[in-house]
Amino acid sequence: MKLLASCLKALPWLMVLLLAAAAGGCGGGGGGSAGAGMGTLTISLTDMPACGFDEVNVTVRKVRVHRSSSASDTDGGWTDMTLNPARKINLLDLTNGVLETLGEMPLVAGHYTQLRLVLDPNTGAGFANSVAPQGGVLTALATPSAVQSGIKLIHEFDVTPGRRVDLVLDFDACRSIVQRGNGTFGLKPVIKVRPFLLNGVSGFVDAALLGANVMVTAQQNGDVKQSTAPNPLTGEFLLSRLAPGNYDVVFTADSRATAVITAVPVADITSIVPVSTDAARITLPPSATQKVDGKVTLNPASAGTDASVAAKQKFGASPTVTVKSVIADNLAAGAYEIPLPSGAPQLGAYSATLPIVFTAQAGMAGLYTIEAAASGYATQSASVNISTTDKTQNFVLVP
Repeated sequence: MKLLASCLKALPWLMVLLLAAAAGGCGGGGGGSAGAGMGTLTISLTDMPACGFDEVNVTVRKVRVHRSSSASDTDGGWTDMTLNPARKINLLDLTNGVLETLGEMPLVAGHYTQLRLVLDPNTGAGFANSVAPQGGVLTALATPSAVQSGIKLIHEFDVTPGRRVDLVLDFDACRSIVQRGNGTFGLKPVIKVRPFLLNGVSGFVDAALLGANVMVTAQQNGDVKQSTAPNPLTGEFLLSRLAPGNYDVVFTADSRATAVITAVPVADITSIVPVSTDAARITLPPSATQKVDGKVTLNPASAGTDASVAAKQKFGASPTVTVKSVIADNLAAGAYEIPLPSGAPQLGAYSATLPIVFTAQAGMAGLYTIEAAASGYATQSASVNISTTDKTQNFVLVP
């Protein structure tokens, strides 16, 4: 009954999204009109939450599709969906399964392997693309590659005559915004292309957490598959569009201990699995905070490569989860800093009978594995103990 109630609760969202998709429409180039041998492609945008920002704005000008994954932006064979006028979108409005429909276009039936999302440049008096750090002022977001040729997305899909294909571009703003040492911000886009569906893991967090940057993630073996920030007014969350499988659901918040629910089963592409209810919400006990900082050096240096740093915890034989991750600042010699709870994390096994029972893992308090990685370099890790004090951990990554 609880699963049915959760599914019914999600239906208004789905109805709104379907109506938006039906109403959306933009001018297309190179696609022709719908008819024999033609299908329809609909593109929507959604977002994982951004860390430490009040706004993350992008202005979408065009979506392009091509049959070849190796086609450059100047090659022939592209079909374009142009937004006229270009649409400015605050990605932080698109969490918890909310979609922004960019439009639809007729498309020749066939097999396609590449999409490109093209953004407007920051020209003129206003910012087409910008960020506002928490409590800060609106600042330009540098997007050079996205403006010039479009953000390249490799994804295979088939268009069949007379049928509709609905795709969602899932923007991970948390991993996509890089703060530079000179106070500027750059876009290193991390976007996943997903089918249009509504499934996942739902629940509620305690209202006391809502002002503390609470984050909920669905993970497998410490790899974050989806994340969201709960509704700031209601505390409700939905980790949507998950591939069928088992997930560890991780809850974090400022000055609070981490909580993990293990092996939450998502059976299929329509299952919505509740892990808490409005009457029995997830809460996190208070915790002191320590930090791990340091530098990640790439040897040899690579001007266009950013390093990421993740703080992970392993609960006995399983699971391993990522508590927090950041991008090292390549304009500040690879500097990074991760604030982390030093208190005991909470562990609970999934049960269809709610509420989930959590147990404090006292032996794991303040114990983390810090992992540094960069494309083209061997990943390195080190164990740290921040139960009583901050720690500095430097890395030198080599190919």
